[in-house]
Amino acid sequence: MSWNRQNTIALAVTGASGSAYALRLLQQLLAAEQRVWMMLSDAARIVMEMEVGISLPESIEEAEVELAKRYGAKQGQLSLYGRNDWMAPVASGIAVPRAMVVCPCSMGTLSAIAHGGSDNLLERAADVMIKERRQLLLVPRETPYSTIHLENMLKLSQIGVTMLPANPGLYQQPESIGDLIDFVVARILDQLEIEQQLLPRWGV
Repeated sequence: MSWNRQNTIALAVTGASGSAYALRLLQQLLAAEQRVWMMLSDAARIVMEMEVGISLPESIEEAEVELAKRYGAKQGQLSLYGRNDWMAPVASGIAVPRAMVVCPCSMGTLSAIAHGGSDNLLERAADVMIKERRQLLLVPRETPYSTIHLENMLKLSQIGVTMLPANPGLYQQPESIGDLIDFVVARILDQLEIEQQLLPRWGV
C-alpha cells in the first residue's frame, strides 16, 4: 500500500472521557487502509487505562508497536508521536494530512485550539490544519457546556472546524455500549468520507 496525503488522517486523543471512541475510530481507519498519525496526551493514557483497561508502555516506540499489533496496522500504517515531538510531520504545513480528528476533545484542548495555542504537538497540529484550510473535526465530550465552552465552539465553527459531539442517537435501538460507540464513530467516518458499515443509512 502506498501512503500519501490523501489517505493520511491525524488522530489526537485527549484526556476527556471517551477513549473507547478513539480506539474504535483507530481500528476503523486502519481497516479502511488509512495511514494514521496518532497523538496521545498524558491524560489520555490515564483515562484509557481507567475506561478500557489498556495500559500503554511509557515509551512512544513501544506504545506504537502495541497499538499497531492490537489493531492490525500494516507496516508504516500507524505512527505515534509524543507531545513534544516537534519533528513530527503534523507540526508543519508542508506535510499536512488530509484531515485531523481530535477524539475525544477536552474543553482545555478545545480552548487552546480556539485561541491559537501551540504549547504541544496536538495543539500545533490543529493550528496547522486551520491555517492550511484543511479538515479539522473536534469530538467534544463534556456535559453540561459552559458559556465559555459554547463560545469557543462557535468561534471554531465559524472558521470551518466541524464540531461533532459524542452524542449517540437511539433510533437505531442500540443493544450495547459498543452500538453507542459505533454511532459516533460512524458519523466521524461519514464526515471524513470514508465508507462505513457501522450504522445503517436513514431510510435505506
